Amino acid sequence: MNTTLGNSREPSSSALDRQSLRPDCANCFALCCTAFGFSRSADFAVDKAAGSPCQNLATDFSCTIHDRLRPRGFRGCTVFDCFGAGQNVSQGFFAGKSWLERPETKDGMFSAFKAARQLHEMLWYLAEAQSRTFDPDLTARAGQLGKTIDHAVSGELSALFSLDLQELHSQVRALLIEASEEVRASYFAAGDDHLGSELKAGADLMGRNLKSRRLCGADLRGAYLIAADLRGSDLAGVDLLGADLRDARLEGADLSKALYVTQPQLNAARGSSATLLSSDLTMPSHWENE
Repeated sequence: MNTTLGNSREPSSSALDRQSLRPDCANCFALCCTAFGFSRSADFAVDKAAGSPCQNLATDFSCTIHDRLRPRGFRGCTVFDCFGAGQNVSQGFFAGKSWLERPETKDGMFSAFKAARQLHEMLWYLAEAQSRTFDPDLTARAGQLGKTIDHAVSGELSALFSLDLQELHSQVRALLIEASEEVRASYFAAGDDHLGSELKAGADLMGRNLKSRRLCGADLRGAYLIAADLRGSDLAGVDLLGADLRDARLEGADLSKALYVTQPQLNAARGSSATLLSSDLTMPSHWENE
């Protein structure tokens, strides 16, 4: 049973609609399969240079091994999520004209995708900060940052390329941390007593047994949770911003009220239908076979 007792008040603002921040591959020109490069590793079976099409890409921008990516050695492809940047760049900035139809747009399209992907991810986080905070000032600041980003991803390419991504990232990160401190303080538990100071931002918890623990309110921002056992644990109010969940065991864990969880984090982890997620996230298809 979930024994978390958090603040029962309603936030001062409802979340932004995250529907537009979900990937729509049918309306994208396979930008994730072309713009980025990767090296042969446990996640990718071959080397691929940035700006070149993947060897598995069909002329209609579909993947010829989509249903066999993991067994064929392309696990990294199943983890990636563009937060809706792909269709935005393809259909918005480039009006539905692909880089195959107009080769001269290739470099600009790929560069726009790399920038837009970062901005869409920021919007994902800001939407959650707005929905979880009870501070009107934080809500207003998150909204203003969201407007700045929205203007860049829905306007002209010049506005996108002129944006100082590093500065904007710093501003968003500072706001997310501030909102996290407020939300985590609304939970009675700051972490499992047996772990003490080990539950902290950036902690090395690789392979740790954290099974069936009440971790509510812990700050695990940027923590290394690779292959950690979190089965059956309560992560309500736990800050997982940027945490590395590769191969983490999440079967039966409650992440429904965890902070700043993204689809790529879940895609990299292991879980099951018993894992509790927020309505904004979906169970990765490979969990069904684990």
